Amino acid sequence: MRLQWTDPVTGAVGYLVVHTLRSSLATGGTRMRAGCTLTEVEDLARGMANKTATFDLPVGGAKGGIDFDPKDPRAIEVLERFCEAMRPWIDAHWVTAEDLGVPQHLIDEVFEKLGLGQSYHAAIRRADDPAATLERVRNGLNAAVEGGFLLGDVIGGYGVAHACLAAAVSWGQSPAATTVAIQGIGTMGGAAAYYLHEAGMTVTALADAAGTLYCADGLDVPALLDLRDGFGEIDRARLPEGIEQRPRAAILSVDADILVPAAISYAITPDNSYDITARIIVEAANAATTPEAEAMLAARGVPVLPDFVANAGAVAWAWWLLLGEVDDNPENSFDRLRTIMHSKVAELLSEWTEHGRTPRETGHRWADEPAPLAGPVVIP
Repeated sequence: MRLQWTDPVTGAVGYLVVHTLRSSLATGGTRMRAGCTLTEVEDLARGMANKTATFDLPVGGAKGGIDFDPKDPRAIEVLERFCEAMRPWIDAHWVTAEDLGVPQHLIDEVFEKLGLGQSYHAAIRRADDPAATLERVRNGLNAAVEGGFLLGDVIGGYGVAHACLAAAVSWGQSPAATTVAIQGIGTMGGAAAYYLHEAGMTVTALADAAGTLYCADGLDVPALLDLRDGFGEIDRARLPEGIEQRPRAAILSVDADILVPAAISYAITPDNSYDITARIIVEAANAATTPEAEAMLAARGVPVLPDFVANAGAVAWAWWLLLGEVDDNPENSFDRLRTIMHSKVAELLSEWTEHGRTPRETGHRWADEPAPLAGPVVIP
């Protein structure tokens, strides 16, 4: 199902695509960027359906997108009018959350203003005690973790980091002997960089909208993350010494074992795929690699861990939280996601090395066979 909306004030165009409903629910974030298209939102909704099926979640997939600059001072008003227009779906069927250009605190602010409490509203309202469920969700999202972060902000990046670490394990390589380059250091990319650095992996390059930062000996990731603004861009005026500044596109050709595209969709194309020297691509951004580029990489022996596995930790965790399967103790969430991510990545790469099946082909087999629903979804 495709819905298209035009903002009567700014002329911004927004889209809601519902790919699959399970138990009359679908889940997927809302993004905002200049140039967002219906085709893009369709691809993202399909990806969300793959994520929920791959992780055996009892919901379908959907996505929202708004063609508007999130840095425009009118952006929050546009987001509010979009959510109001989509209210019948938001109220009963569509569980949304943050995405590119729309941080979680912003969408929650809009939902509260609309009297809907929080962006998981469509699921929370089904609970026997919605107030208690809302409190559990907020406690989980706002649980403090090491580094001064909140659990809800870093859990997706934590999953991406462990997808990278699982890849190194599959090579029989220690984290300390493994290098990684990350394109995008917003919520997902920044958290992935932090946890890879904490695990001892050498993060040689980080890229934001202003360019690529490179240091062959490894970047001080926590120090750089402290220099970010609200849009995931690092203040160049305060860079530590010893960091080389390169063009933004240079991130793709950096000499690193692992490349993590964590910014825009369709970042890796046939035109730039030959620049990539990494051994593996781990998609932290949704639809980061075009199908044509992925086929070209596979022909060169470079696998792509697809987004619907590598970055699915955020949506899986959100539903574990809603279903009461994890709580506000971060270690419970980290342990469960780490175990599942390592298991899935190990199987994907085993199929790749032993049978030549791309990780996406194997992942689609999982997505096509989701666990059957035993009954209606019960939100405790």
